[in-house]
Amino acid sequence: MASIKPDLTAVKSFADHEVITPPNKLQGAVGRAIDGDDPVARAEAALAQLSPEFSGWMDDECEQLDRTRRNAREARMATMQREALFRAAHDIKGQAATLGFPLVAAVAESLCRLIEETNDPRCIPLDLVDQHVDAVRAIIREHGRANADAIASRLARTLQQVCEDFLAGQDSNVVT
Repeated sequence: MASIKPDLTAVKSFADHEVITPPNKLQGAVGRAIDGDDPVARAEAALAQLSPEFSGWMDDECEQLDRTRRNAREARMATMQREALFRAAHDIKGQAATLGFPLVAAVAESLCRLIEETNDPRCIPLDLVDQHVDAVRAIIREHGRANADAIASRLARTLQQVCEDFLAGQDSNVVT
């Protein structure tokens, strides 16, 4: 037979209102920190141990992005292939900064905006999609080389600006 748990909700009544405080069910779920233990330092140490794997993971994501780009191009940006391309770019956007590639995240974000905010996906310039994907691949490939960050930063800014110009210009190209 199930036992009935007591209701630990506290109610304080005042002249013009009541304050209801529900029980804190998570209070017992969190353990106490041990003196001298720094969970942030432990997390950073765990990331440092995994960091040699980051380039490989980004290479895998890059290959996925390239595959979806080719499929979207062949299908002339049909819905299913375009959505797969968006997901691949979005995954990179979300992971790149954590894995030590913040400029890749900026380029992937620009590609996501291009796909998501274009009024008519058939009008997305495929060369601009290619430039974004090729930029992601180049930044990952050249990561760690002299001047790579400066070049990647300029490349990311340029692609973002071209994307912004395209998105702004599509409104003026609408025929009513």
